[in-house]
Amino acid sequence: MTYKSSKSGGKSTIAPYLFVLPNLIIFFVFIVIPAILGLLYSFYEYDGLNPMTFIGLDNYLDIFKNMEFWSTLGKTAIYAAIVVPLIYGIALIIASLLIQEVRFRGLFRAIYYWPTMISFIIVGLTWKWIFGDAFGIVNYLLTWIGLEPIAFLSSSFWANIVVIIATVWSRVGFFMVIFIAGLQAIPVDYYEAGRLDGASKLRLFWSITLPLLKPTSLLVVMLSLIDAFKAFPLMFALTGGGPGKETTFIVQYIYEVGFTKQELGLASAMSVVLFAIIGIFSALQFRLSKGGAV
Repeated sequence: MTYKSSKSGGKSTIAPYLFVLPNLIIFFVFIVIPAILGLLYSFYEYDGLNPMTFIGLDNYLDIFKNMEFWSTLGKTAIYAAIVVPLIYGIALIIASLLIQEVRFRGLFRAIYYWPTMISFIIVGLTWKWIFGDAFGIVNYLLTWIGLEPIAFLSSSFWANIVVIIATVWSRVGFFMVIFIAGLQAIPVDYYEAGRLDGASKLRLFWSITLPLLKPTSLLVVMLSLIDAFKAFPLMFALTGGGPGKETTFIVQYIYEVGFTKQELGLASAMSVVLFAIIGIFSALQFRLSKGGAV
């Protein structure tokens, strides 16, 4: 399907736009429209059942007085500060190893990538069976060898450790693929020139790989940071936010405010604030890294 271009006089096809159209429809129906409605609801008192009442900026003012919101946001920030460097480092190491000519390279790539294809709910339930207090495989093995079981999911410290382990396990494969693409884009001539100058592998990595991976690194950090701040299904299935509220992060708290307390207007305002915080962090990261320029 073609049409005449009035400016160039040549033929242009509209077929690519037709292929993109279904994705655009899905994007607008499930992303853009809900986002607009969420922004609208944030200015109303609304419980999802009764008519909405316009209250202006009251929901946003309530957020600044809501200590539980800031507490869960702080826990989310700490969680992000731990998992983002771990994901970055482990994914880069694995990608660096699997970029080499090794046997069964494709198999190893598939094995590391496989967890990313599993639903976060399934990941959470799987790790719950591994680290469960009463029925977990790890505690069974500890008891079998004569050791005391560990309260993995009812201890604040261990519950957070388990959440971090499950998160890293489920996300490393995705970012490994991004790093592999970035590493493959680096010309081998640079490494050959470095070897001729007598540079060690560590020096090559520090002086060539890392600088030329800067755009890829920026993408990985931004995506993993956004992932961390919107983490919810995995924790909900793994710990339920417990013990107490120790692993209740910001998205789960917003969910509870909206659907348990039925304060949809306040929850919408919290979502807008979270969106703004993530946007500021992303823009700051982009600015500090000069847009990923080498």
